Amino acid sequence: MKNFLIIALIVIAAYFAMVYTAPDKSATKSPAGNEKTTLTTTEEVTKTTDTNKGKTSKDDSTNIFFGDYNTPYGIPPFDKIKDSDFMPAIKWGIKNHLAEIDQITANKEPATFANTIEALEWSGADLTKVTSVFFNLTSANTNATLRKLQAEIGPMLSSHFDDINLNQKLFERVKTVYEHKNQLNLRVDQQKLLEDSYKSFIRGGANLTAEDKQTLRTLNKTISKLSIKFDDNLRAETNDYELVIDKKEDLAGLPEDIITAAAETAKKRGHEDKWVFTTHRISKTPFLTYSTNRDLKRKLFYAYTHRGDNGNAHDNNQVAAEIVSLRNKKAHLLGYKSHADYVLEERNAKSPENVFKLLNKVWKPTIARAKQEVADIQAMIDSEGGNFTVEASDWRYYSEKIRKARYDFDEAETRPYFSLDATLEGVFYTANRLFGLTFKERHDLPKYHEDVRTFEVYDNGKLIGIYLTDHFVRPAKRGGAWMNSYRKQSRKDGKNVLPIVVNVLNFPKPVGDEPALLTFDQASTLFHEFGHALHGLLSDGIYRSQTGTSVPRDYVEFPSQVMEYWFSQPEVLKHFARHYKTGEVIPDSLLKKINKASKFNQGFSTGEYMAAAYLDMAWYAQPDEAILDAHSFEKQAMDKIGLIPQIYPRYRTTYFRHIFAGGYSAGYYSYLWTDVLAADAFEAFKEKGIFDAETAAKFKKYIFSSGGTDDSMTLYRKFRGKDPEIGPLLRSRGLIDSK
Repeated sequence: MKNFLIIALIVIAAYFAMVYTAPDKSATKSPAGNEKTTLTTTEEVTKTTDTNKGKTSKDDSTNIFFGDYNTPYGIPPFDKIKDSDFMPAIKWGIKNHLAEIDQITANKEPATFANTIEALEWSGADLTKVTSVFFNLTSANTNATLRKLQAEIGPMLSSHFDDINLNQKLFERVKTVYEHKNQLNLRVDQQKLLEDSYKSFIRGGANLTAEDKQTLRTLNKTISKLSIKFDDNLRAETNDYELVIDKKEDLAGLPEDIITAAAETAKKRGHEDKWVFTTHRISKTPFLTYSTNRDLKRKLFYAYTHRGDNGNAHDNNQVAAEIVSLRNKKAHLLGYKSHADYVLEERNAKSPENVFKLLNKVWKPTIARAKQEVADIQAMIDSEGGNFTVEASDWRYYSEKIRKARYDFDEAETRPYFSLDATLEGVFYTANRLFGLTFKERHDLPKYHEDVRTFEVYDNGKLIGIYLTDHFVRPAKRGGAWMNSYRKQSRKDGKNVLPIVVNVLNFPKPVGDEPALLTFDQASTLFHEFGHALHGLLSDGIYRSQTGTSVPRDYVEFPSQVMEYWFSQPEVLKHFARHYKTGEVIPDSLLKKINKASKFNQGFSTGEYMAAAYLDMAWYAQPDEAILDAHSFEKQAMDKIGLIPQIYPRYRTTYFRHIFAGGYSAGYYSYLWTDVLAADAFEAFKEKGIFDAETAAKFKKYIFSSGGTDDSMTLYRKFRGKDPEIGPLLRSRGLIDSK
């Protein structure tokens, strides 16, 4: 995400996510180059963030978006927002945005950085105000009305931003400023804003002929519609499926809390005295891990891995293939060999060749380890007298048995120590030790669902943002976990706008009087997503297109992945991991088991991820405009890398939301790319101490606070003092021997 125009296009796809999505750095001075003025009172913040006075007619007075929110910290007044408000408000926002663009192009003064680049940067605030709420809700708390609106609004916004990207008068003014950039004496962040603004017009089609511009408009609108259709199909496939069990003996092997949760799910779905498992991860994964009923596991696994691939009204094979075809047509129109070439030009990877180079380097030791893991599973099956060959649906069950036998470790042992409240305390403790942050919960602030919790965030006593958490699974929420912003940090005319950041996850709701208990992996995910939140909360920039998570896709996961390393440290675990009943701190014996088992099953977990990364690149690095057969294409791609039948890609084509309805097309490799950075960065803390103040201060300054104000790898080198190395990642996963 390079500038406001790019952010807007990502918003159309219902992201940030990323990631959230998805879903683009720094000297000793602040990026502004002047003294910072931070607003800390409710009144001051509200005055700064609500800029819509005088734009409303009496007829519009009931629409909450047309006036000031008049809420603490400018948080959207969710209880006053009606579904019917969105369409009129978005049309209003578009109208105001175009009026602001007209003001820029009609300016008789010569184009300058201030009257063109900065004016463009600050334009569209009214539209952003509405879309930030709309797309957050369509992800986290949707309904039939919002889904229908999304199908209409997506193409509408696509056309709107095409109107801006293809505005020749606007481009000429941007181009004029760009051509005089060496004479302007700009700060680093201003230089980058100018560079990114100019590039976004070029990449948006500004140099195309009139005929090709019209073709581009049609392509963008159609891709937007298809992406929404893909997402709707996947949501329906995921929410509709249920494995109904009516015999108690078919629950053999399952932990009691999983059985209880399945009974609750059954009751909510209208099945009395039965148990229901779904294809949501929190339901599917425990069943595959613990159930002894091989036939039912195979059935549930098939349902999960064939979402959108059932030849029904929600089939995504054709939709995915059409999206690839249209994205390649767009890439060719803009002068690129493939969609991947177009995307990667603006990423740290730069080219498909560099992505494949990294993937191939890690794939060889990964698949070798996976084959050994298959052999270990088959040996256990044979030793138990099983007369069958291991299949993909068997993997989780038998790998868990091997883990228990080899390390005397059952992940279920850890769950009592990871209540949601305790783990959240651990997250806050880590942020406090590293960056001096404190969190004060507020129960009186607006929220969009009763599950949401809200916190004021203070940096050494100074209010820096608002943090929302939304932890529990529900049908109105899409699957997965992400961070997003209701408002990004920015600073205009010396006034600081506080960020409003949300983490959304899909943890199981507590049952009865028991607290919500997390698996070790789920607790790690909470730390991961909080890393994204910190990226938004600690942001310290001028321009909203450069703050928070506005960094390249193959950099944005770095701050979140590195937080997972703190989660696994005994010093951190011993602070918060306490038994929810007894208060006992997690024992050393269990920590030793966790540590010994930490590199177990990495062939599988790394392999299924990498298979999906290869699949993504296979689709988007090939230049074909023809609509390919998704089944045969996927098979050929997996055969090419030698994927073994016991491993499926983490996401097959028909439910690969990241790359067809999110912001990760030609970008799913980013998790591996950024984990190289995360592993290397954590080495700096291991060398001096995981809470070393000097290292943490540099990390905060150059990684979390700088956002997209400078080249991301330049910032990394300022923090680390060198380029990243791949060795720490391979050692952390046990794919090569430790030093």
